[in-house]
Amino acid sequence: MHPFRFAIFALASALASHGTAAAASMLQPIRTIGAPRPFVSACHHYAWLCGKASGHAMGDAEAFALLGRVNTQVNANVRQADDQSTTGKSDDWSLPVDGKGDCEDFALMKKKELMAAGFRSDRLALAVVLDRGGNNHVVLMARLSEGDYVLDNLSGGIKSWEKTGYTFIARQSFEHQRVWQVILAGPRASGIVAADRRAGNPE
Repeated sequence: MHPFRFAIFALASALASHGTAAAASMLQPIRTIGAPRPFVSACHHYAWLCGKASGHAMGDAEAFALLGRVNTQVNANVRQADDQSTTGKSDDWSLPVDGKGDCEDFALMKKKELMAAGFRSDRLALAVVLDRGGNNHVVLMARLSEGDYVLDNLSGGIKSWEKTGYTFIARQSFEHQRVWQVILAGPRASGIVAADRRAGNPE
């Protein structure tokens, strides 16, 4: 995917005000931010992506098993391909086309499949991260009672966000699905803020 653009200096300001929290099981938002443009387009195209809450309560064991099945199924059935080759656009968040898609397409398909299986929509959220190599990446987050877990097209297993090694930049709000929030957590988070301050961006 293309870089998710937002005002880094605003993140620095927010962190200065709130402090950097220690890693916790549930990622806490810092502030609201504008949604990625391709996400806004996807919301218009897919009513289920940003609609009212649906689904039913599940115990963590049942929910975790369902997450694993859907993650494995989608990863096995979708082939990696960039947006230019599937939709002719440089950055297009859509369901896979002819069984092909990139990271956000995998995440959208997983969210759709989980919702169809009854998983609560207000416990699912797309998230923009930096992977272990510092590359932009999109994953699906699922909130269980014990914490936030990640469904990833680069991994066959369901992991807590802390164990992915990813830096979490922003995510779709669980409660208000059209809204995006800065979360900024993970190994590169403090470096992002420090680099921005060295660049002299105002707070």
